[in-house]
Amino acid sequence: MTLAMPVGTTTRQRGGPIAPRSPLAKLGASLLLALPLILTLDVVSASVALLLGLGFVFASGLRPREFFLRTIPVWVAAPAAAVGIGLYGRSSGAELFEWGAIHVSEGSLELALATTIRLFAIGLPSIALFASIDPTDLADALSQRLRLPSRFVLGALAGMRLLGLLADDVRSLGLARRARGVADQGRIRRVLGTAFALFVLAIRRGTKLATAMEARGFGSSNARSWSRPSPFGGADVTLMAVAALISAVALTASIATGSFSFVLAPG
Repeated sequence: MTLAMPVGTTTRQRGGPIAPRSPLAKLGASLLLALPLILTLDVVSASVALLLGLGFVFASGLRPREFFLRTIPVWVAAPAAAVGIGLYGRSSGAELFEWGAIHVSEGSLELALATTIRLFAIGLPSIALFASIDPTDLADALSQRLRLPSRFVLGALAGMRLLGLLADDVRSLGLARRARGVADQGRIRRVLGTAFALFVLAIRRGTKLATAMEARGFGSSNARSWSRPSPFGGADVTLMAVAALISAVALTASIATGSFSFVLAPG
């Protein structure tokens, strides 16, 4: 006999109000936040979406250090994209600097600024929303709420759970090869040998896992039961509604100020 467990029991407890929400609500909110930034590329919509989307960051319960470590790729990618677009983007407006293939203009700088804010507006709230999603809770929600095939979902979940063993396998293989005297020279040869050994281990572990899951009835065509219900209530709807409202406000502000620039528009 198994007891029903509420969503989020496997996730490290956080103080933010977003943590206990359904994984599907968090995914939906992230998509709704990104919607206006997909339709238009301008400073106004990106700035409004970023300022309002920071509310999700504060409500996520992430500590400052944890949030910074999780968002390092965004802090690196956004300035890098700005430099590339500013120097080599499409020129428009007054020409400010030109040297060879480098063309810096008012239009390219504005486009670089809009792209930078756009990346922050999409990345920071999305990472804050994804931080409290537990893979097991997500698998439960996908199977119970979206009715995705449980065999595929649970198989993907099992594979994700095994990803953490790769680091241990690499460390063990490195120590074993060094103890045998085959890892002292030839870095490329060592990397290729380790990669092949990891590939063999992955196949063996996957075969054993598939056999174990089949033996426990994971491949049955009968309707399965769930020990962990995945509710989707009013608070989850509210989370998605807030994200949709932020998108509507960002688009409205962009249109009202005349900054709206449809991404797919010709020319």
